[in-house]
Amino acid sequence: MQHNGGQLNGGAAPEFSRVIRADAVHRSPVTETIEATEAERHALAARLELESIDRLTATVTLKSARGGQMVQVNGTLEADVVQTCVVTLEPVPAHVSERFSALFAPEHLVEDFDEEEIDLEALLSDEDQPEPMENGRIDIGELTAQHLSLGLDPYPHAEGVEFAGYAEHEEGEAEAEAAEPEKPNPFAVLQSLKQKN
Repeated sequence: MQHNGGQLNGGAAPEFSRVIRADAVHRSPVTETIEATEAERHALAARLELESIDRLTATVTLKSARGGQMVQVNGTLEADVVQTCVVTLEPVPAHVSERFSALFAPEHLVEDFDEEEIDLEALLSDEDQPEPMENGRIDIGELTAQHLSLGLDPYPHAEGVEFAGYAEHEEGEAEAEAAEPEKPNPFAVLQSLKQKN
C-alpha cells in the first residue's frame, strides 16, 4: 500500500503527524511512543467518519535496513473509537489493536525500483516494497492513522442488532446464479452427434 509520503488526504497536512528523520535512525534504532492530542483525535475522527476517537497511541520502532539505504518501521497501535451502527445509526464503541510494518526509502530509490525491468512482484511481498520518504523524513503519526483506518470494522453494528445486508446480497447473487439454466456442454453435443452416426 503506497502512502505517498504521508499525504493521503488531498495533499493537506496529516491530522496526526509525528515526523522522524531517517538520518537519526541510521546511527541506531529509534523507538517512539506517540499519542494523539484531543484536537488531533477530533480531526482524525472527521476524516475517518467516526463519531469520536477517545484514545490513540502507538509504539513505533524504526531501524536501518538494506545496508542503510532504507528504514524498516514496525509498530503497534491501540485506539478506543466510537463508530456508527450501520443499521440503527446508534454509537458503537470499539477497541482497535493493530500491528503494522512498512519499509521506507528515499524517493530516488523508489523510482529506481519502479523503473527496474525485473518483476518485483515475484521478489518482494507488499511489505517489502518501499514507500517514498519525503526529504528524508517519515511521518509515523500518519502511518499510524492509516493503519487505524484499516483496523476499523467496516460494518459496525450495535450489540444485539443483526446486520444481514451483506449476507443477503451474497445469497441473492447465489440464487440468481442457480436460477440460470445450465448451458449445454459443446462436447456433449458433439458426442451425441457422433453416436447418431
